[in-house]
Amino acid sequence: MISRRNLLNVVGAAAVTAMSTAIAATSATAQDVTLKLHQFLPAQANVPKLILDVWADKIEAESDGRIKIDRYPSMQLGGRPPELMDQAVDGVADIVWTVVGYTPGRFPGTEVFELPFMMTNARAASRAFWEMFEKHWKDTDFQDVHILGAWVHGPGMFHTKDPVATPEDLRGMKIRGGSRSVNSLLSELGATPVGMPVPAIPEGLSKGVIDGTTIPWEVTPALKVPELVKNHTEFTGNALYVLTFVLAMNKDKYESLPDDLKKVIDDNSGLEFSVFAGGTQADSDGPARQIAVDMGNNIITLDAEQTAIWKDASQPIYDEWVADMDGKGIDGQALIDEARSLIEQYTE
Repeated sequence: MISRRNLLNVVGAAAVTAMSTAIAATSATAQDVTLKLHQFLPAQANVPKLILDVWADKIEAESDGRIKIDRYPSMQLGGRPPELMDQAVDGVADIVWTVVGYTPGRFPGTEVFELPFMMTNARAASRAFWEMFEKHWKDTDFQDVHILGAWVHGPGMFHTKDPVATPEDLRGMKIRGGSRSVNSLLSELGATPVGMPVPAIPEGLSKGVIDGTTIPWEVTPALKVPELVKNHTEFTGNALYVLTFVLAMNKDKYESLPDDLKKVIDDNSGLEFSVFAGGTQADSDGPARQIAVDMGNNIITLDAEQTAIWKDASQPIYDEWVADMDGKGIDGQALIDEARSLIEQYTE
């Protein structure tokens, strides 16, 4: 028979073991993190599918499952696309992917990359954007969030109901512009700029609210644009325009992570991720363009001489932007010179 003392010893040891196991389990659980990733495009669009999901899957794998990233496409957490940055600041979402230009004037220096005919290719411009972000804007304009990536898409272009080959063709058209600089260019060329987030484009086209839109090829399949308009205008050389994007994380959430999980985030963020993201978006242009070709749509490719006419017509946008930046105490011309130099340096 087991004596009373031995029985108490056995029970006590079991209790200690159970308590230790519970403490260890609680400690391990406390190290696990679930992050909410919020963005405005459908889950099947190229950016969520080829960039954000790839990134999130890597984070989950390299953290051995200790970080879980729940993905919320199409503004499923509520709000409108222009509110995404504030959602990251306020902690409504832990991570957001957003268009910087959705909040005009809030991040003025970044607009240098959105100026007409600034970009050569998305990889070069994304590399330049990240470097200038770290130098100029990390601890100023973006100090309220932790930026994980900063990039641009492939060449922006026109998708219209009626053909557009010359600046004069835009006169009287209602065109959705993706940024302040694009809208200024549209106004300069006689069009009526209409501001609307990307998800609103299909309804805008189908209801006649707009006669066309400016977006890169890669997002057109998700928005059914080749089915809604039959004319597409491409430019030779530098892009008509691009938009800037950031993947932003709530600063307190990032700081709350243990060092080993911060390292997982850090290892998958920054310059190389930004170049990957911009390059991946640009690489998706070709397959998307082929859809319009297969549908028999009218693709107008302007040669270098024709593109030069558009480039000359866009010069007032530079003058206006430099004057606007000067009014904010920012040396706009210096930013233009720096961005051009970096893009040229990184263009292969």
